[in-house]
Amino acid sequence: MPEVKDTAPQGAGAQPVLRLSGITKRFGGLTANDAISLDLKSGEILALLGENGAGKTTLMSILFGHYVADEGHIEAFGKRLSAGSPKAAIAAGIGMVHQHFTLGENLTVLDNIVLGTEPLLAPRRNTAKARRRIAELAEHFGLSVDPKRLVRDLSVGERQRVEILKALYRGARVLILDEPTAVLAPQEVETLFTTLKTMVAEGLSIIFISHKLNEVMAVADRVAVLRLGKLVGDFPIAETSKEALAEAMVGHAIEMPERKPQPLGPVVLQLAGVTLRNEQGKALLDELHLLLCGREILGIAGVSGNGQGALAALISGLALPDEGAFEILGQPVKETSPLAMQEHGVGRIPEDRHATGVIGDLSVEENLILEAAGSPRFCNLGFLKGGVIRRNAREKIERFDIRGADPTTTTRALSGGNMQKVILARVLSEQPKVILANQPTRGLDVGAAAKVQELLFEARAEGAGILLISEDLEELLQVSDRIAVLYQGRLSTPVAVEEADLKTLGLLMSGHGEFQRQKGAHGHAA
Repeated sequence: MPEVKDTAPQGAGAQPVLRLSGITKRFGGLTANDAISLDLKSGEILALLGENGAGKTTLMSILFGHYVADEGHIEAFGKRLSAGSPKAAIAAGIGMVHQHFTLGENLTVLDNIVLGTEPLLAPRRNTAKARRRIAELAEHFGLSVDPKRLVRDLSVGERQRVEILKALYRGARVLILDEPTAVLAPQEVETLFTTLKTMVAEGLSIIFISHKLNEVMAVADRVAVLRLGKLVGDFPIAETSKEALAEAMVGHAIEMPERKPQPLGPVVLQLAGVTLRNEQGKALLDELHLLLCGREILGIAGVSGNGQGALAALISGLALPDEGAFEILGQPVKETSPLAMQEHGVGRIPEDRHATGVIGDLSVEENLILEAAGSPRFCNLGFLKGGVIRRNAREKIERFDIRGADPTTTTRALSGGNMQKVILARVLSEQPKVILANQPTRGLDVGAAAKVQELLFEARAEGAGILLISEDLEELLQVSDRIAVLYQGRLSTPVAVEEADLKTLGLLMSGHGEFQRQKGAHGHAA
């Protein structure tokens, strides 16, 4: 990860531009923020860390006016900030760039940036003045983007630049960035960090929310850690380490699982020249070759929207190739459905645990048997075996360390990490031969992510072949045996992770490099 600063933090010794004093927020019996007091100085990048549910989002929502604190107050540039008003926050010079962009895809860059800043009753728009201002900001902060282009035609990195320009155009002097690198290629991360360095040199102040400790160590001047709604740490970055930050987040030392070499098993999944088109005839997967063996994890990198969804749909039983051969355990797949893929020995960890991984209104014990409710284990003559289902749930809750749950707990009441453990318990306990792990640690804190990776390593050791689709390169390099990049439906030739080069992977993620076009380019020597 690039170093972006080589001097002492600009905010050192400066007066606070933001002061949060005793912020408390309750939702019923849950205290999301508990008397949090925190300062942000001029020209400073403050990283905000915490487990899922630690209170980061709630605190930033209060700062930006989406929520009103039950106790405490906020001062911006020495003046009390009106509570519950995003308009007041923007007027005070606070801007926020959300992880999921809030842009109108059918509008131009210019229209998105100026939207809401012009008087409704003006006789005509002064677009020339707006265009000059945008050009000045773009050049000054290195945020190059064409104001005339439609947002739908922009890359992910360009869309993020538009979001930042939108905040700067409104006069933001404090910028809140929520997981800003989650969907960026490494080169785009470097560009973003260079931009942030320019901003703080100009006196802007930044709150940087991230799960990626390497990036926090590279870009932040100071880091604040929340745990269970409380502020438990506030450290200058020079006086801490990744290990110390991880321990502060979860309250104990975290031992990350270690990938150990495994002898390859037989081929469990093969795609040969597979092309999958959408209804308009566009190739979502383009002559894709892929070979997955037992006891290996094949990592698929790529910026979101480059065919990952189509590949996952294929292996989940939601689509069949328009061209090419698809085999599981040596048998051709001619017709498919989620049930058929399950019978083929495929276990599916879906991308969106809330929408397609669990049914939130059902209990933990019900979610744990969703894919086997009709089997003789849990059902007899159309009647569910309540006692067996309850014992199954208790065993899996203990084995997979599903915290805060008993068999009757409503699944939506669980944290993201524990909800993911419910899905893993359901899938891995069936001992599938092929596992599709689609963004399995997305949005999880370091402790929950470590547990998910540990469970994947256990399944690999038991003989499963795992296809790991992730937008987190750090995770892929840590967990995978081989790694390939998916770009616009084409796959690069997989390489052993020991030979993977971060710069080369980043270039491939941006479309620069060699992608498969020849039969059998699957990356195994034999």
